Amino acid sequence: SDDDDDDFFDAQDDFGAKPGLDTASASSQPLSSSTNNNLPKVEVFEVPQPPELPVSPLTPSEVDWDALYEEESEESEVDMKSHGSVITHLLSQVRIGMDLTKIVLPTFILERRSLLEMYADFFAHPDIFVSITDKNTPEERMVQVLRWYLSSFHASRKSSVAKKPYNPILGEIFRCHWSLPQVQDAKAVPNIPIPWCTHNDLIFLAEQVSHHPPISAFYVENGAKKIAFNGHIYTKSSFLGVSVAVHNVGEGRVSLLDRGEDYVVTFPSGYGRSILTTPWLELGGKCEITCPQSGYRADIEFKCKPFWSNEMNKIVAEIFPKDSKKALVKVEGEWNGRMTAKWNTGRTETFLDVSQLPVTKKMVKPVAEQEKYESRRLWREVTAGLKTGDIESATTAKAKLEDKQRKEAKQRKEDGTKWENRMFNPVGENWFFTQALGNRM
Repeated sequence: SDDDDDDFFDAQDDFGAKPGLDTASASSQPLSSSTNNNLPKVEVFEVPQPPELPVSPLTPSEVDWDALYEEESEESEVDMKSHGSVITHLLSQVRIGMDLTKIVLPTFILERRSLLEMYADFFAHPDIFVSITDKNTPEERMVQVLRWYLSSFHASRKSSVAKKPYNPILGEIFRCHWSLPQVQDAKAVPNIPIPWCTHNDLIFLAEQVSHHPPISAFYVENGAKKIAFNGHIYTKSSFLGVSVAVHNVGEGRVSLLDRGEDYVVTFPSGYGRSILTTPWLELGGKCEITCPQSGYRADIEFKCKPFWSNEMNKIVAEIFPKDSKKALVKVEGEWNGRMTAKWNTGRTETFLDVSQLPVTKKMVKPVAEQEKYESRRLWREVTAGLKTGDIESATTAKAKLEDKQRKEAKQRKEDGTKWENRMFNPVGENWFFTQALGNRM
């Protein structure tokens, strides 16, 4: 965050009900957040569907806000040497191991979108995701979950240059969907969370549920296939000298409602390297996918570039059956390229080649039709400034948003009021979507 101490609050302490929702009259029937009958039940109470907020008209402008997002061109390279004085000032604020949450980052290193929108890229291959539930055995489903998981990172990196998405402001939301013509009609599912979508679409909703600590919650579903995903990520950043680390603390849960299975996934850390010259990004760390019902698990390691080698973006993943130390299959390769599977039978094959997979374009409402706290509308002036190279106007627009957030946080503190989340409830350390598919079927 770029805010001061007046804006510090805890996500759980600041949680409340959305205005206009009568939580006292909500159904008192607890709903399990998981399809797993062997795990402790988590009580998530069903609440009425939140109404769409009114859309206020945009201030007249000659800028075509939607065109800012149409071109999927690579981000321009950053010449850090030309911004030497800014970088020197930035480095004067930090020390090794320091949490970067409150450090003001220069606008020119920003990517032209919010972090909430970047998380949607986990589902840039929606056909791979929804086909998980088509597989007939627990083994085949775990293999397909791993295939989706390994396909989910490359789409967010549109450039070899490391840039930082906007820090979402508290209450910011992002909504999109992917049309899936290959998904056949099934029984209609009531109260689809994005009203203009159908149950044949794959829908994505994200909300910034906390600012300090910075936590984003996001939810995905396809009603026709009875598959859903609920996740949250707390981004914890630290300064490493000539690198910056961003640890993605949290988890996601793929739920197959017709199969009665959950697949719990964790996320790798991101590292911005060579921040004094031309920054570049790599993923690193050990992650896992576990299915409590079948006992299958996958261990994944994202390998950082060794100092003595030019090998980059390497991954190694293994799938293990329940109570077995012998891997069923081992996958090796590059998370932004080709990955090869070697099965315990001796068979070797291409497991996935994301360089050959077309990214499915997500569908987003026009900026003029978005609510004022939706990402593209909220950050439109910052995006326009970055797109045209007008860093001064982008910086001014960014500062205006952050100042407004500080003032609102200060006012809540003075009034003793709590922030009211719209779409997600905190349960322990997790966040659950209040209108999850399993609660509506």
